Amino acid sequence: MSDVKIGTCSWKYDSWRGLVYDDVDKKERNYLEEYAVHFDTVEVDQWFWSLFDSPVPKLPDPEVAAEYAASVPENFRFTVKVPNSITLTHHYHKSKNQPLVANGNFLSPDLFKRFLDTLEPMRGRLAVLMFQFEYLNRQKMSSQAEFLNRFSQFLERIPRDIPLALELRNPNYLNRRLFDFLELRNVLYVFMQGYYMPDVVETYEKYKPYGGDTAVVRLMGPDRKKIEEKSGGKWMQIFDSRDAELERIIRMIRELLADGVRVYVNVNNHYEGSAPLTIQKIRSMLRLE
Repeated sequence: MSDVKIGTCSWKYDSWRGLVYDDVDKKERNYLEEYAVHFDTVEVDQWFWSLFDSPVPKLPDPEVAAEYAASVPENFRFTVKVPNSITLTHHYHKSKNQPLVANGNFLSPDLFKRFLDTLEPMRGRLAVLMFQFEYLNRQKMSSQAEFLNRFSQFLERIPRDIPLALELRNPNYLNRRLFDFLELRNVLYVFMQGYYMPDVVETYEKYKPYGGDTAVVRLMGPDRKKIEEKSGGKWMQIFDSRDAELERIIRMIRELLADGVRVYVNVNNHYEGSAPLTIQKIRSMLRLE
């Protein structure tokens, strides 16, 4: 099981004191350094939110990237979400009645290269860069064919020395054409459980054998609002146990590992109510403890 790394989606939660962090009041504390004592990977999503009203997208601060790299041991790995200034076809609109405004940086190779430059201090610890696309209706993308064509042109114009992975929110895009496309272009698939997407195990069973050497499994949960109401923003306990589902996902992970695939498992608090406690369960199921 040495080729599986399990961590959380983000890490700075005060309610994890006593679970992940010590429960001692400190004037200053390095949450990531304390986190890395317990986990060997984490998903960085803070840089995803980069497309605001400003015409200039907000990219990571290289000094922050250097601080993150210095806070973790050598074998620690980051999975990083690519900024949405690259993955959004259009700007967010404040009301449904507003017309769509195209994002001029959608799949921009130049902006992606600038993003890579900001991550240079972390380069040795970067596992995967994830392209998360929102649900693409016909107003935003005419068809899967158009999407794959535009993504293919983008891939041809960017550096490929860090593994790239694709996460979609269009169930109708999940087909053999997609998985053949990804395998041909050496792009990984993100098995994201939640957000009204098909069950990841069913998707895996339908389109296996998986063609990549690495897979990302993101456990997000089906109802973000409901579990936020239950937790009150304090992620210290399981509110929605998903053991039967986890057992099936664990079998999928075991099969991927047996096929020589390296697996990163990213767990969100919204999956069951407490990502660290869910990870305890996953480790037990995988017999890692």
